[in-house]
Amino acid sequence: MIIEFAAAAAPRPRLVVSLIAQDAFPDALPSGADLLVREAAAAARFTGKPGQLFEVFAAESDVVSRLAYVGIGEPGATGRMASLERAGGALTAKYLASGESALAIDFAGSALSAEEATAVLLAARLRAWRHDVYRTKLPEEQKVSLAKIVVMAAPEGTEVLWATESALAEGIEFTRELVTEPANVIYPESFVERCKARLEGTGIEIVVLDKAQMSELGMGALLGVSQGSVREPRILAMRWKGKAGAQPTAFVGKGVTFDTGGISIKPAAGMEDMKWDMGGAAAVAGTMLALARRKAHADVIGVCGLVENMPDGAAQRPGDVVTSMSGQTIEVINTDAEGRLVLCDALTWVQKHYSPATIVDLATLTGAIIVSLGHEHAGMFTNDDLLAGQLDAAGKASGDALWRFPLGAAYDKLIDSPIADMKNVGPRYGGSITAAQFIQRFIDKGVAWAHLDIAGTVWVDKAGATHDKGATGFGVRLLDRYVRDVLEA
Repeated sequence: MIIEFAAAAAPRPRLVVSLIAQDAFPDALPSGADLLVREAAAAARFTGKPGQLFEVFAAESDVVSRLAYVGIGEPGATGRMASLERAGGALTAKYLASGESALAIDFAGSALSAEEATAVLLAARLRAWRHDVYRTKLPEEQKVSLAKIVVMAAPEGTEVLWATESALAEGIEFTRELVTEPANVIYPESFVERCKARLEGTGIEIVVLDKAQMSELGMGALLGVSQGSVREPRILAMRWKGKAGAQPTAFVGKGVTFDTGGISIKPAAGMEDMKWDMGGAAAVAGTMLALARRKAHADVIGVCGLVENMPDGAAQRPGDVVTSMSGQTIEVINTDAEGRLVLCDALTWVQKHYSPATIVDLATLTGAIIVSLGHEHAGMFTNDDLLAGQLDAAGKASGDALWRFPLGAAYDKLIDSPIADMKNVGPRYGGSITAAQFIQRFIDKGVAWAHLDIAGTVWVDKAGATHDKGATGFGVRLLDRYVRDVLEA
């Protein structure tokens, strides 16, 4: 989706949208709006609620205009940015396959600030993202037609802010692309190659570890997960060094490009969804692209642990004991609790290689987090109260909401093993917490760490304000906001 800022005298598209504040109707309608428009709005019971929309066609001489009006809610109301995002998203949701190729948003009279106008534009672009690559028989009326949004009478400073937000949008869209692609297209090696291609020329330093290198480093936990697949594992590290002189921050993502569960195989129903079990790694890759595109003033390392979990004759068995890169041994009780085995070696490697002061890992780790939080929040587990507050604030500001869960010795002992240092699952209850306790055992003393369980938020079955059904891009806005508010402050 192209966002274009028009000069005052530039010709406008046929479809023009005006933004209307709640309960300001009919006075907030443009002065040129005739009686027909006012009557149509009244008949549609249009009041300017966030995302509410109606349209009319108007004839002027031999030209027919398509005029739309979208509600932006009450000025100064709680959740103002979310209301503006609902407005922007509603526009592209309605007109994406409308037959219109361009849409103009006229900010004249809206009384929005540059930040508020940018929120409308970001939502409009994000809601427009679709992945129709494999749909060869799509009916004409369902094909995307809208290719451009023309911005008219934008508040001063909007175009400058959009340069930053468009970089964020690109990162979110890249994450959605990776998550949406099928597992025969995106697997560890191709994930790396696609990231290399997208990050080329951005200034990001890339390091890739193959199976032989990981074996030499002693990554027995990660390699144990991958040994049942013909797809070789990879570690992908991406460093954006936009600031010198401080310890870096690391974002680490679980990248299980397909998860059958291994020998502890999942039920067949719904297993196709497990192509998005690399949502944490995708979020890290998208974040790194966004940071590089907007030239973030921060030193950040993104690490993706990439494997495929399959059940063949060479696959890891329940009861096997593996030795992690840290030297700690793990009794594998359930081969479907594989994400933590991938993360533990990736976390050890990034700490030994880069010595980050702070680590945030993201993983579609447990079904238990969906039982707890549904699809509305991701779970947060952390050893640092300051980091917890910073991430919570970033979640609220970005819309990628988090909810903090406890950690403690009583939960930690639940993963003790009688024959190894630990086992990879605890009892039935508290599954998300014991998974986080497992990961915490691989965090070095003095490192501020947070684990985000995003299993319920990377893929959804219903559309939202800024996304359609499917991949949401969750995590990119959160991490980018954290970088802005904490690392760039």
